[in-house]
Amino acid sequence: MNQSTSSPAAPAAPDAAPAPTRSWRATWRVYREPASWRMLALGFSAGLPLLLVLGTLSFWLREAGIDRATIGYLSWVGLVYAFKWLWSPLVDHLPLPLLTRRLGRRRSWLLLSQLLVMAGLVGMAFNDPLSSLQPVVWCALAVAFGSATQDIALDAFRIESADADRQAALAATYQTGYRLAMIWAGAGVLWIAARAQGDASGYLHNAWQVAYCAMAASMLLGVVTVLLSREPAPRALPRARNAGEWLRGAVVEPFADFIRRYRWQAALILALIAVYRISDVVMGIMANPFYVDMGFTKDEVAAVTKVFGVVMTLAGAFLGGAMAMRWGVMRVLMLGAVLSAASNLLFALLATRGHDLTGLVFVVSADNLAGGIASAAFIAYLSALTNVQYSATQYALFSSMMLLAPKWIAGFSGVFVDAHGYASFFVATALLGLPVLLLVWAAARVPLRKD
Repeated sequence: MNQSTSSPAAPAAPDAAPAPTRSWRATWRVYREPASWRMLALGFSAGLPLLLVLGTLSFWLREAGIDRATIGYLSWVGLVYAFKWLWSPLVDHLPLPLLTRRLGRRRSWLLLSQLLVMAGLVGMAFNDPLSSLQPVVWCALAVAFGSATQDIALDAFRIESADADRQAALAATYQTGYRLAMIWAGAGVLWIAARAQGDASGYLHNAWQVAYCAMAASMLLGVVTVLLSREPAPRALPRARNAGEWLRGAVVEPFADFIRRYRWQAALILALIAVYRISDVVMGIMANPFYVDMGFTKDEVAAVTKVFGVVMTLAGAFLGGAMAMRWGVMRVLMLGAVLSAASNLLFALLATRGHDLTGLVFVVSADNLAGGIASAAFIAYLSALTNVQYSATQYALFSSMMLLAPKWIAGFSGVFVDAHGYASFFVATALLGLPVLLLVWAAARVPLRKD
């Protein structure tokens, strides 16, 4: 990752100076380090819950006969991720009774959040949305809250586990584990549900119950990894004399630090963070209902979009991480923005072709490769913006802002599709990405400041 600095009179942009000279062999070797392997396993734990309360859940709800407008509104469960900055200071500063003394601050919060995710998934499994939609929603909220809390602790764990030069590589291995989990939480769920359903036709809740219980058990990989990992070197936290002083240090100071470092340019950076993934997030809510309505079977969706597509995302993540280390983050950030918006136009074309399996393979390949490149660069960029003194709180603020506007807009996606059709919807999501290009161009001229 490139973090150039210069004199106050003529500050350099993040990628204005050449990226550090490094051979391709040395660049790829970083993926073999222990920290990268830990991020692979913990990335799996982080990626598993997301689809189970958003993408895969929308497939389940549509198969159960829930209308598209309701599915769109229920995507607002994902707004929990957009507000995680509200409790991120607690994760950053508050010790947990018994757990923190044994595991340390980062690992104790990781373990607690993983157990909450497992409990919520079991609760979803034992409620049928066709007859008990509200309990499913409450359990999905619990999963989302546990998952968002895990993200806060894990982002801090990742940032504190390696130096800045390796953050792009850790982002790539994190994304790899994350995407492998998405294969399991996407294709795995559909495959298990299809096998559990057997020859029965139509909707069968028991099939989804078996699948979601299997997903809850899969969170044990994250639990075991946390228990076997080492806690990053602990930071000495100043002892607060009263509640007001604690709030200033834990809540106000992390945000004040960011504003002090970037001043008016903070608004530009936050605007970029708020909309960078808007095309992907808004489009993604209607992707699974689209597959159902186009007549694709569970096995077809599992094989193409949840296995092959995620493999393409992994390729994009590794490629994006390597390119960011060699050429600089901002150049790859621009490339990812262009590709992510353009790939949505391919979905618009697919919407005019109906049940076209070959077309689905091509479109999913392009979309997921673009998403992998964009995600690796974006995570590296967010990591570079944080001050290690406030890593959990500041990264939670950035990653929360990334989802707030896109998730809110995505809630109306079902209404838009009902009114204008899938093709117009996908074109509209591509157009949402145009302002992102201007913001990346402007943000590339802002130097990264650590103090």
